[in-house]
Amino acid sequence: MPYVQVKVIEGVFGSEEKAQIVRAVTDAMVSVEGEAMRGVTWVTVEEIASGSWAIGGTPLTTADVTSMRTTTPAHA
Repeated sequence: MPYVQVKVIEGVFGSEEKAQIVRAVTDAMVSVEGEAMRGVTWVTVEEIASGSWAIGGTPLTTADVTSMRTTTPAHA
């Protein structure tokens, strides 16, 4: 049974946005594995503490990611 773990920095996504992530990831998996697998496709959203996630040696905070969300176009 597929298990997909999505990690995000805490405080960036609200409850409804996390639910949307779960639905979208589930739909993506079902598009590959078939509709019969929907009921056994597990998706979790894990929040990582602000400042505990780094890219290129630079820790990211909730404020950093929230700023990216408001300044970066959703679709390039």
